[in-house]
Amino acid sequence: MDRIRISGGRKLSGTIPISGAKNAALPLMIASLLTDQTLILENVPALADVRQLRRILGNHGVDVMYAGKRPGETPHDGQTLHISAAQIVDTTAPYEMVSKMRASFWVIAPLLARMGEARVSMPGGCSIGTRPVDLLIMAMERLGAEIEIESGYVIARAKNGLKGGEIVFPKVTVGGTHTALMAATLAQGTTVIENAAREPEIGDVADCLNKMGARITGASTSRIVIEGVAKLSGARHSVLPDRIETGTYAMAVAMTGGDVLLEGARPELLQSALDLLQQAGVEITTTNHGIRVARNGAGLEPVAVTTAPFPGFPTDLQAQLMALMTRANGTSRITETIFENRFMHVQELARLGARIHLDGETATIEGVPRLKGAQVMATDLRASVSLVIAALAAEGETIVNRVYHLDRGFERLESKLANCGAAIERLSA
Repeated sequence: MDRIRISGGRKLSGTIPISGAKNAALPLMIASLLTDQTLILENVPALADVRQLRRILGNHGVDVMYAGKRPGETPHDGQTLHISAAQIVDTTAPYEMVSKMRASFWVIAPLLARMGEARVSMPGGCSIGTRPVDLLIMAMERLGAEIEIESGYVIARAKNGLKGGEIVFPKVTVGGTHTALMAATLAQGTTVIENAAREPEIGDVADCLNKMGARITGASTSRIVIEGVAKLSGARHSVLPDRIETGTYAMAVAMTGGDVLLEGARPELLQSALDLLQQAGVEITTTNHGIRVARNGAGLEPVAVTTAPFPGFPTDLQAQLMALMTRANGTSRITETIFENRFMHVQELARLGARIHLDGETATIEGVPRLKGAQVMATDLRASVSLVIAALAAEGETIVNRVYHLDRGFERLESKLANCGAAIERLSA
């Protein structure tokens, strides 16, 4: 099993190209099931989750082809996928595949909408709480689906097709909104989604679906209206830049000091996180090429924040911010409201010398003068990168174990950091 070795204490300087957003690429790939024509997706990140979803789609009969680089493109440009679901050969998504990645459960929506039936295993993914699928099931029932749960599988049927309806989510749910959006595109009549998630990735998927012939208005607002159509076509779409990767590298620069251009980053996708970094004393500048992040060696100021659905501070940056605040001049507080069990990185940060106290859903972080390298273990995707951020500023050597979590969500992390001066390398088992 691979590990990452980091020798801390080096400032970062240079340019880091921001990859396409994992949290948009996965539902966009799943949306290919809605049409028998080819969907071309550009700027797709090279991640373990993308490869796993390709295998899952292949099980349904989907052909996924990786296109070669165009003239002028660099190794940092994202992949281009040609995805063809001309013929669905199987409407079952088995446990051994779905259990490895939570988002793969979402195939239930396009399979149901296009084929009238789907049998999908209950999902897996990161161990950060129960993350139930009840709201996703509720959304499909509102569109006329008959749902059974049997032997760990959700069985959905709509023999005469889905019907438009009103879906009111009792709480904001990204997965529920993605699922409802995809299912409603082929439903007969009008669907209204109330209290919809407003994350930029929802808007990106809606943009792609509209290119395919869907009739969606209001995406990226809390009220989305979908006029169902009989058929969707192919399209070409470029995945938006990854705001979580952007925020992660911004915090890495803030942690180590230095000056880095996050190339291709879009500030409007993570304004709350950028505002918080500025409160902490980090210099943030928007340019025509992306976002420039700099810290000249001055101390970090402590912050207090509560995670919230977009446009609030994202839960997917909570662990990274906690790592950063271990070096602040004072006491910071982070309250996690989205997922339970998402403080598993606390014990590992403590191995590096962090002082963090947990009280329910709130973590209190007392800044320390220095961190020291140690052996640490990744517990989930975002927790693993928080350990990398801490290690970049720690004295001596840190070994991060179980880095397969990193490979699920960060494309070429070691090379991107190394190109900016970090002493980081992967150790193969």
